[in-house]
Amino acid sequence: MEGKRSVRMCCLCNERRASLNRPKTLEQICRECFYLAFEDEIHQIIVSNRLFIRGDRVAIGASGGKDSTVLAYVLSKLNRIHDYGLHLFLLSVDEGITGYRDDSLETVHRNQIQYGLPLKVVSYKDLYGWTMDEIVKLIGLKNNCTFCGVFRRQALDRGAAFLKADKLVTGHNADDIAETVLLNILRGDIARLSRCSSIITGEDGPIPRCKPFKYTYEKEIVMYAYFKKLDYFSTECIYSPNAYRGFAREFIKDLERIRPRAILDIIKSGENFRISTTTKMPEQGTCERCGYISSQKWCKACVLLDGLNRGLPKLGIGRSRVAIGCKEENESHGGKSIESKQCGSLDF
Repeated sequence: MEGKRSVRMCCLCNERRASLNRPKTLEQICRECFYLAFEDEIHQIIVSNRLFIRGDRVAIGASGGKDSTVLAYVLSKLNRIHDYGLHLFLLSVDEGITGYRDDSLETVHRNQIQYGLPLKVVSYKDLYGWTMDEIVKLIGLKNNCTFCGVFRRQALDRGAAFLKADKLVTGHNADDIAETVLLNILRGDIARLSRCSSIITGEDGPIPRCKPFKYTYEKEIVMYAYFKKLDYFSTECIYSPNAYRGFAREFIKDLERIRPRAILDIIKSGENFRISTTTKMPEQGTCERCGYISSQKWCKACVLLDGLNRGLPKLGIGRSRVAIGCKEENESHGGKSIESKQCGSLDF
């Protein structure tokens, strides 16, 4: 009929009406084909990179947000459909952020029931003797993300060790990895730049970390969660509006609007960076205080915690050697020693 708009058909199956433009490829496809393409791409990434072996105990870092919720749902489904033979667990970290983490953990507890997966929650208060609310009250909003990032990484590792996990998987998506590549270039962080785009990290440590969503766009994760009506928590952390990463994120979004392929191109660039043989790289050892992996005498978590316990929280920001060197001087003034609460002091 003249004037009637033609019906767009799915370019993959040509059987159903197209209901969306896929962000990564700009293809006009139906929901059913989107689900299949989304899940199959992740399956191919898992298989081609040999992320798991049958019998692995896999801890899924679960925050209750869209990325970790979709990861738990899809990994559970693929494990069942393709018979990976994995033993899956949810692992959450309670940073102690009132009005944010307590609400998101309620979502994780619902996911535990919905997906039938065991859940372990570790907290900053138990591990370090501090909550993020207490840290922010002491240090303010300028460097709080440094504390949280360092503590959270170690908390996940210790929680995974408690679960006797063989692998730890996180919901870091393509946007996250592209942001990290840019951030490490801007900071001149050669050590992190050489590994930030790897799909598996920490292979020389006790528990390797895997990123099955390495090539998965954030927009597609949001669409998948929305169309599948998954139960997830969508509020941003109340302490992160001024985080440095946010500026890189906005830049990535601007690039994506102009050229969607830009995200994958940045990741590809990160993969192809070669570090000069004359560049001195840090040698990995173990922290003298807590035994966690570290390239320094003390790991970053112990340095930051030492500053907190002695009432000098900013001492550990980018000044690890100084913080350790000043230990005796500050203790003589009645400061609180790290001995009062060593980082990760729970017996795992």
